[in-house]
Amino acid sequence: MAEKRRRTSSAASRKPSQRPAVRVRRARIDDVAAIYSCQAAAYANFGPAGLCDRRVLRMQIKAFPEGQFVAVAGKSIVGYATSLIVKLDDTSPWYSYGEITGGGTFSTHDSTGDTLYGADIAVLPEWRGRGVAGALYVARIGVLRRFNLRRMVAGGRIPGYREHAGRMSAEDYIDHVKRGKLKDQALNAHLKAGYKVRGVHMGYLRDEQSLDYATFLEYENPKFQKAKRRIAGSPMKRPVRKIRVCAAQYQMRRINDWADFEQQVEFFVATAEVYHCHFLVLPELFTAQLFTMLDPGTTTTGAISALADMTDKYVEMFTRMAKRTGLFIIGGSHPIRVGDEIRNVAHLFSPSGGVYTQEKLHVTPNERKEYGIAPGEGLRVFETSHARIAILVCYDVEFPELARLQTLAGAEVIFVPFSTDERKAYLRVRYCSQARAVENVIYTVLSGNVGNLPQVENFLINYGQAVICTPSDFPFPTDAVAATADTNSETVVITDLDLVALEETREQGSVRPLRDRRRDLYDVVAKNPVEIVRVK
Repeated sequence: MAEKRRRTSSAASRKPSQRPAVRVRRARIDDVAAIYSCQAAAYANFGPAGLCDRRVLRMQIKAFPEGQFVAVAGKSIVGYATSLIVKLDDTSPWYSYGEITGGGTFSTHDSTGDTLYGADIAVLPEWRGRGVAGALYVARIGVLRRFNLRRMVAGGRIPGYREHAGRMSAEDYIDHVKRGKLKDQALNAHLKAGYKVRGVHMGYLRDEQSLDYATFLEYENPKFQKAKRRIAGSPMKRPVRKIRVCAAQYQMRRINDWADFEQQVEFFVATAEVYHCHFLVLPELFTAQLFTMLDPGTTTTGAISALADMTDKYVEMFTRMAKRTGLFIIGGSHPIRVGDEIRNVAHLFSPSGGVYTQEKLHVTPNERKEYGIAPGEGLRVFETSHARIAILVCYDVEFPELARLQTLAGAEVIFVPFSTDERKAYLRVRYCSQARAVENVIYTVLSGNVGNLPQVENFLINYGQAVICTPSDFPFPTDAVAATADTNSETVVITDLDLVALEETREQGSVRPLRDRRRDLYDVVAKNPVEIVRVK
């Protein structure tokens, strides 16, 4: 791959008159490394998590080899274009990139379809303006005619919109580009290729430059012969995406040993399993119940240190339970050692045995002073087989920037393990979680501790109520609450969450807080990018 990069750089460094002619051919499996390098250079702002990896690129070529092309200058690949055939539902033509491409794998390719979907087209930055994209479009049109397809559609980026957001809507920006008042590198290329803009949508692809907006583009095949193409396949209907979540309301009471603790945890795991849940969340620091096993004279910092020593048992227990039940378990949070510090860390356990973490980033004065807990690092979004989820531990949900960053990175549900001692403290977490759900059009799922530990100093009382908050619009409950538990009793709340309703509300809601942000006046920028973790 390094050798190919050197050849590409050498070709690009020549004067325009000295550069070799560009030819387009079908992509081959042995082109994958060079295609990936071209993709990484063309989308440098996306980072590795936003790219199709080499395995996915190989799957694309195998799924529909006739629709994948590379542009070659000399012996170097300087651009590429990918596509697949689909049959869309014209009553609801908009799909996200992940939905229409099967998560980029082209598993949705349907040879009986009537539409060519242009999944991606990219040119090395130093080769732009040399007709490479135009040559790739010609190859695509050849596929359109060869297979007698009705049209070609695509989701187009509008990277120039970021500079104008707030002063004009995305629709107005596109109109300005179409009328020649503004220029947009991607949109102008699409218009030049003959595409018509049929709509503009948000959430097609995570794209910071385009602020997650994309155009719905269509190119009609003027030579389409309807009579010769009798389609037997039905259109790809918009998928129904629902998950069932279970939030624990955990009773803090005296236990004698680890076996007692595991038995109580097993109750919640078994309940979530019996009710066919996908996700189970337990509270923040519910493992503090293990304090009752320690010597009564143990100091608070000593007790936290003792809990950290039990991390291996904690991880082994939840890993075993997740593998046995097939649940994704957010095992509350637990203190762990990170270097010389102890941090409050939430853990996600997957059915395949994976263990993933989200550290608590903001610690309360009491945590810092009494427990000696240090603030953590890093913000993550977890890409699971069912949903894109995130975790904010208690106090962290009171900082709106975190949830906004996670939402923009793709989070659909934020799990909030919390631990509060009295009603005012609980309501801070509850109200902020509800606000995060409304302002980001996401779900927030809260799990807390109840009951008392009179034997333990600094963990005497607990007040909590498990609750699942929703956005506030017509597809959701009137009070924007999907479910609540009875206060201060050991129980769970279980409900189904409709993830497609989130996408529809972001597009068509009574208000659209994500779309209507004034990026010209303010911005929320992470100093370190949100990490996208693919959960296995």
